[in-house]
Amino acid sequence: MSTLFSLKNNQSRTFKPKKVPEGSKQWQLKQYAQQTLGSGNLRKAVQLPEGEDSQEWIAVHVVDFFNHVNMLYGTISEFCTPSECPIMNAGPKYEYFWEDGETYKKPTHLSAPAYVEALMSWTQSILDDEKHFPQKIGVKFPSTFMTTAKTILRRLFRVYAHIYHSHFDQICALGIEAHLNTNYRHFLLFVDEFSLLSEKDLVPLEDFNKTILEETSSK
Repeated sequence: MSTLFSLKNNQSRTFKPKKVPEGSKQWQLKQYAQQTLGSGNLRKAVQLPEGEDSQEWIAVHVVDFFNHVNMLYGTISEFCTPSECPIMNAGPKYEYFWEDGETYKKPTHLSAPAYVEALMSWTQSILDDEKHFPQKIGVKFPSTFMTTAKTILRRLFRVYAHIYHSHFDQICALGIEAHLNTNYRHFLLFVDEFSLLSEKDLVPLEDFNKTILEETSSK
């Protein structure tokens, strides 16, 4: 059976996973996050470790979610083509337009694969820029960090939403729905923990979100 990792090569363009420098504060937090994820309690795993900086914690997770969304989309990218997905949407009610202030200076209609490629390129350029995501210990995050992090997460959510609405049958056929569901639960609980996205941002998956939050609130 094909695996999530062997299927990654289906992408028309592979975005290099963003790596956190070993030994850095963010690397240490990433190791902690992976250990707590292994406990199986996602609600506990997203909570800020005692004594740690919330922006450092959020930065680590933004990088992780970027890597996960990149990989998950790669598994279905052969099915997400301009002819099959001519608009970037999350069901018939929600269409997303791309704007980055440079190549696209105003909200622009793009096919789903073009939108995702623009999003991944834009996000990668921000994560690689020390002015936005400093890697060195002692370097403060810019005053714009939280706004930038929220924008990245809001746009990554749109890829999750598109996958669920347009490609879930293919995800199931590949046998990786459990991986997608666990990864999305982690994402949702994290943005909920730190109030990083609004209810309006999350509406396309509101029923699923409600189920996840109700299940985890009792644990």
